[in-house]
Amino acid sequence: MKRYLFIIFANIFMCASSYALSINTDEPRTIVADKIVYDVKSETIKTSGDTEITNKSGQRMTLTDSYISSKGSELSGDEIKLWLGNHVYVESDNITRRGDLTIARNATFTACDDCDSYGDAWEITTYKIVHDMQERILYFYNPVMRAYDIPILWLPYFEMPDPGVKYKTGFLMPDFESTNKMGTQINVPFYISLSDTHDMTVTLSYLTQENPLFQLEHRLNAQHSEYRTSASFTHNRAGADRWHIFNDDIIELGEYARATIFLERASDRTYLQKYGFYNDQPYLDSGAKLELFGQSSYVVADAHIFQELRESTGVHSAPDGDILPNIRAVHQTAPLFGETYATFGADVLGISGDGTAAQRLIGDARLTTPWTLWGGNRLTASVSARYDVYHFDKTPLVDGGIYSGFKNRFLPSGYLEWGLPMFRPSSKWTQIIEPRARITFMRHLDAEEFALNNDSAGTILTDSTLFSDNRLAGLDLWENGTYADYGARWAAFSADGDTVEVFLGQSYDFTERPSIDLNSGFHNGASDYVGRISYNNMKWLNIASRFRLNQEDFSLRHMETTANIGTARNFLNVGHIWSQHLSDEFTENIDINEAVIGAGVQITNRWALRWNAIYNMELGAFQRHTGGFFYNHPCYYLSVEYRRDNAIKEDYVGTTTFQFRFGMAIDGQQY
Repeated sequence: MKRYLFIIFANIFMCASSYALSINTDEPRTIVADKIVYDVKSETIKTSGDTEITNKSGQRMTLTDSYISSKGSELSGDEIKLWLGNHVYVESDNITRRGDLTIARNATFTACDDCDSYGDAWEITTYKIVHDMQERILYFYNPVMRAYDIPILWLPYFEMPDPGVKYKTGFLMPDFESTNKMGTQINVPFYISLSDTHDMTVTLSYLTQENPLFQLEHRLNAQHSEYRTSASFTHNRAGADRWHIFNDDIIELGEYARATIFLERASDRTYLQKYGFYNDQPYLDSGAKLELFGQSSYVVADAHIFQELRESTGVHSAPDGDILPNIRAVHQTAPLFGETYATFGADVLGISGDGTAAQRLIGDARLTTPWTLWGGNRLTASVSARYDVYHFDKTPLVDGGIYSGFKNRFLPSGYLEWGLPMFRPSSKWTQIIEPRARITFMRHLDAEEFALNNDSAGTILTDSTLFSDNRLAGLDLWENGTYADYGARWAAFSADGDTVEVFLGQSYDFTERPSIDLNSGFHNGASDYVGRISYNNMKWLNIASRFRLNQEDFSLRHMETTANIGTARNFLNVGHIWSQHLSDEFTENIDINEAVIGAGVQITNRWALRWNAIYNMELGAFQRHTGGFFYNHPCYYLSVEYRRDNAIKEDYVGTTTFQFRFGMAIDGQQY
C-alpha cells in the first residue's frame, strides 16, 4: 500500500512528551503512516497500518491503527512503542489516553535499550502501566523486574515518577553495610523535594547490634547563597544520646562581600568515628566569617569555637581556646614610584578558654621596592614596622607565671633579596639556573612571644619556609634578630612537556635564638639544609620529594615524597613521609614513618578495582585501608567496598565495614 507523509502545524500538535507517556501540544510533528485520514471538522486524525510519529526534537512513537483527537487530548493505538530518550522506551500492545491518564496494557518499560549486545540489562514488564500527567507518576500493576530477560523480582504494585521529572519526593535506593562492631546496617533514604532548588534526604538506618540511626541532609540554593546541613542522631543501647551536626552556609552580599556561617558539633569525641562520619579532622570548628573585597584591599572578620577531638594537643604546639573576634585587613597601594608599593595591615584577635583570655591589636606597614638591574639581576628591598598591643587576663606567659594587664612591643624589620635567573634555551631542553639570597634584619627581643597558646605554633624548616617574611606560624611568635636565607634552583623544560626541578637552600641565624625546637631544623648559626626535587612528563609520571638534611653530616632528617604513576583509569599513587623526632620536654622520641598508597585497575571498560591505605611503617601496621570493586553500566551501577580503621580512642576500637550499593540509571542519569 502506498504510504503518505502528512505534516501538521498550528491547531494539531501531538507527541509523547520527553520521558513521559503523555501528549505535548507545543511544537510541530511529523506523522508517517500507510494511510492517514484527517477530519477537518473534528480536527482528528486516524491512521491505518504502521505509523510513526516524530516531534521536532526527534522523539518518536511507532504504533498501528491510531486515533488522535483535537490537540492530542485523546490517543489510542495498538502495538505501540514510545521512545522517551536515547535508550528509554515503553512498548505496549495497546495504549489509550483519556484526559490526564494514559494507559498502556501488556507493557514493557526499560531505560536500557541497546546498551548491551546480548540484551537489555534491565526492564519491567507489567500487564498495565498508568501514567498520570497531572501527578507525573507512573503506576505499574503486577510488575516483574527482569535482568537480561531473567525475572528477578515481582511486586504486586509499584510506582515511580516519570523519568522526565527532575525532582520527586519518594524513597531512594537503599544501601547496606556490615561492621564487626554494630552488625548489619541497612540505610533507607527518603528524598523530599521542596522545590527545584530546595530538597532534603532523611535516612533511617537499621542496625542489628545497635539502636536505629537517623540521618538528615538538607540543601538549599538561593539566587546569591547556598545552604548545606547534615546531621544524625541515635539513642544507643547504653542509654546515651549521640549525635552530630555539620552546617555550611555561603551568602554572597554583592560583588565585594561574602558571608560564611559554619557549624561542626558532635555529642562526644568518638561518635563520628564509630558511626562513619569521621574524616580525619583533629577538631570541630564552628563560627562565622565575613569577607570584604576590593581591587587592592581585603578584610576578613571571623569567629571560631572549637571542639577538640584529640586526646591531647600538647603543651606548646597548637593554638588553644576559642577565637572571638579575629579581624584582619590588608591594603596594597598602586605603585608609588617605579615598581615600589606599600602594604598596610591591621589585626584584631581575641582568645578565651579555661578561665583565661587574651586580646591583641596589631598594626603594620611595609614598603617594598623591586629592581631589575643589568645582566638580569633582580633586587628587592623592603622595610616594615609593626606595633603590638596585648591585654591579658589570667594568661600563662612564656617566662612563667600568670599575668593580667597590658603589654606592648615595637617590631621593625626589613630585608634585601637578590636573585639572578639564567636561561639556556635549546630546541630540546630549556634550562634555568637561579641562585637566590635574602638577608632579614629584625629587632632582637628577649622572648619570641608573650603568652603560651595564642594563635602561634613553632615551625618546621622546609623549602617553602625559606625567603618568607615570617618563618614561624601565626603572628604572636616573632623571629628574633638577623638571619639570612640562600639557595639555588635548577629547572629544565623539554619540547615534549617534560619538567625537572631541583632546589637546595639553607638559613643562617646571626643572632642566638632564645629557644630552639630540636625537631625544627633551625640551629644557632647554620640551619639544616632543605630542598626539593621533582619530575613530571605530563603523561604518566609525576614524582616530587621535599627533604631536610642535617647541617653537620648531611644525614637525612625529614623527607616527604609523592608519586603518581599511570593514567586516570590505571594508576598507582604513593606518598611517604619520614621525619626523625628528637626528644625534648614537648615531644616524644618517636620517628614519623608513614606511607599512603592508592591504586586503581580498570579491569574492563565497566569493571574497576580501587584500593588505598595509610600504613605506619614505624609501628608496622595499617592505620586505615579501604578498597572495593566498582561496576558502571550505562543503565545501572553497583559497588562492593570495605573499610578498615585501626584507630583506638576511648570507647572506639577500630572497625571493619563492608558496604554494598546499587543504583539504576535512566538515560545517563543515575538514581
